Amino acid sequence: MTITEIAGYFGAAAIGISLGLIGGGGSILTVPVLVYLMGVEPILATAYSLFIVGFSALIGGINYARKGLVSYKTGIVFTIPAFAAVYLTRLLLVPALPEVWFTSGSFTLTKDTGILLLFAFLMVFASVSMIRKEKIQHGHTDKGEQKFNYPMIIIEGIVVGTLTGLVGAGGGFLIIPALVIFAKLPMKMAVGTSLLIIAVKSLIGFVGDVQADAPINWAFLAIFSLVAIAGIFLGSYLAHSIDGQKLKRGFGWFVLVMGAFMIVKELLF
Repeated sequence: MTITEIAGYFGAAAIGISLGLIGGGGSILTVPVLVYLMGVEPILATAYSLFIVGFSALIGGINYARKGLVSYKTGIVFTIPAFAAVYLTRLLLVPALPEVWFTSGSFTLTKDTGILLLFAFLMVFASVSMIRKEKIQHGHTDKGEQKFNYPMIIIEGIVVGTLTGLVGAGGGFLIIPALVIFAKLPMKMAVGTSLLIIAVKSLIGFVGDVQADAPINWAFLAIFSLVAIAGIFLGSYLAHSIDGQKLKRGFGWFVLVMGAFMIVKELLF
């Protein structure tokens, strides 16, 4: 095992620790860790990421469900369009993307580079949502009938599902604001519902890869996922003594630097 591979498994643990500490964020690093440390081809890395993120989010989502912090009705409304979008994206759109996207002079934008750049820009966008102070702390807390903004929830589900299918990220930083704003969920319930949405959506997207005959290394995927799961339990334990909001902002700055590094590397080198 090389030094970079060892670093990659430490990265897997860090992904899980982040999920356990702040309920998200870590999944945005899965593809960079797989590509730059473990040497996985970018398109395959997005497939692996779907499984790792989905399995990890499932563990976290079950924990929230046991505490009664999951809105199943909201999950169903949001996830039907998201499931369809991520499944079709992995099964049909990703394999159909051309190998060369753009050529200008000596510069050629390939499919692999394009996916990494899309992911890097998504990292920058995600980092901003983690760095800035949270303005939405609470959703609707009435015990009465819940009112949904159905058109916006459906549109958000399609957008998040497509992005998840393209880059392999869970999209919690997009899902949680949508659940708070459009479904009026309290923040903690939005986090729990988001984890289960991410879990099922990501795993369904991975099924699309399996059906598309992606060359999956199951042994490697199982080991990497188990390390990430161990990180989740460690992160959950540490959450009792570490300020989650401060950690979230610090992690956001780290993600911003990583995203900027990927953009510069892929465009200039």
